[in-house]
Amino acid sequence: MHTSDDKTDPSSSNFSAWLLLIVLSLIWGSSFILIKKGLLAFQPGEVAGLRILSASLFLLPIALRNLKKVKTRKHWIFLFTSGFLGSFIPAFLFPLAQTKIDSSIAGVLNALTPFFTIVIGAILFNARFTRRVSMGILIGFIGSVILMTAGAGGGFQTINFYALYIVLATILYGINVNILKYYLGDIRPLHITSFALMLICPFSVVYLLFYTDVLTTISEDPNSILPLSYIVFLGVVGTAISLILFNKLVKKTNIVFSSSVTYLIPIVAVIWGIWDGESLTLQHYTGMIGIILGVLLANMGKRR
Repeated sequence: MHTSDDKTDPSSSNFSAWLLLIVLSLIWGSSFILIKKGLLAFQPGEVAGLRILSASLFLLPIALRNLKKVKTRKHWIFLFTSGFLGSFIPAFLFPLAQTKIDSSIAGVLNALTPFFTIVIGAILFNARFTRRVSMGILIGFIGSVILMTAGAGGGFQTINFYALYIVLATILYGINVNILKYYLGDIRPLHITSFALMLICPFSVVYLLFYTDVLTTISEDPNSILPLSYIVFLGVVGTAISLILFNKLVKKTNIVFSSSVTYLIPIVAVIWGIWDGESLTLQHYTGMIGIILGVLLANMGKRR
């Protein structure tokens, strides 16, 4: 069944694609500072569980109303996989990483997503690497190593292994983008997001109730209200609404253009980080430039 997007003229479709890209970059670029603020009162796992729970509850009525729209077991399996790999696990990895790295650095490392989108696409769908893609991946890898070993005073230090949590999250994002494009292309973006979050919501509920003291924190600590509001906003806007927009962008364009939202995310994340008093050295900026330049080269060298 074709949606109204199929009937739009090319120029209108191109404009809406770029508009979605910019809006998503603003939303997701702000996610890292929201995680940082949430960590002021909650543990990393609590931030993740509350984020997924709020996003899931926000879209639950839509999911329940449209259950019959998914007719095959295969679709349900891929919807669960998408929710688990694209939302649930990364939701835990980012706050865990941000206990030891700045929000701005987290935002820049997130720019590795297009790399893994290309690599996973090549592995699963036999896409070939061009020389430019290979060069881009190499430059981006060097940039990420520089960034992960940047010391607070500007010199090299031992690798910050907490940054590897974000690298793992970007690998999972790369898998998820390919799943959306190749296995869930015939389901509406709104339904993909609501179903995927509905399927992983019980895991968040069980974790929060039996493995955290989140209810005690919320009821007894008055200073937890503002951090909680940041997390809920992160869940509703930064996860639920943004995933709908992202899934729509994937359908409207191609997986490489869609994952290119990570070009702009670091800019927004760095601006928020500097505003919040985070200090960046020349080595940090060198690593950032390496990652973004590498992603740009890889993206330009990928056949669309």
